Amino acid sequence: MSKVEYKSDVILIAEDDEEDRMLMREAFEENKLLNKLQFVGDGEELMDYLHNRGQYEEMENFSLPSLILLDLNMPRKDGRETLKDLKSDPRFKRIPVVVLTTSKAEEDILRTYDLGVSSYITKPVTFQGLVEVTQALGKYWFQIVQLP
Repeated sequence: MSKVEYKSDVILIAEDDEEDRMLMREAFEENKLLNKLQFVGDGEELMDYLHNRGQYEEMENFSLPSLILLDLNMPRKDGRETLKDLKSDPRFKRIPVVVLTTSKAEEDILRTYDLGVSSYITKPVTFQGLVEVTQALGKYWFQIVQLP
């Protein structure tokens, strides 16, 4: 694997629902955020992306994402398992991970914070709500916070 850069403009989004992906892309576009959005469908694909393997092996200009948005309820490898793997690997544990999910279960909230999630956000039910969330995410993670 080639040298990996930590600073990038990539937001890696683990989301298995095609309609949610489309709405997220539109919400980011509406906020005029210039970050490149890279979507993966589950935790297995997310780990393939980060390890630059499988379908991502031939990616040009590969760099680790600046931020990961992680759904919890996905096929094959869910967000909880993926978060555990991310935060236990020294190569990836500094990447901020924001859970963006429909789950409001206290158990999920507590468990993901125990595993090292940076933030936990319940997906808004309206497109306008999603626009507001993506605007806040963009401002906080790319204008206010100093990323590694």
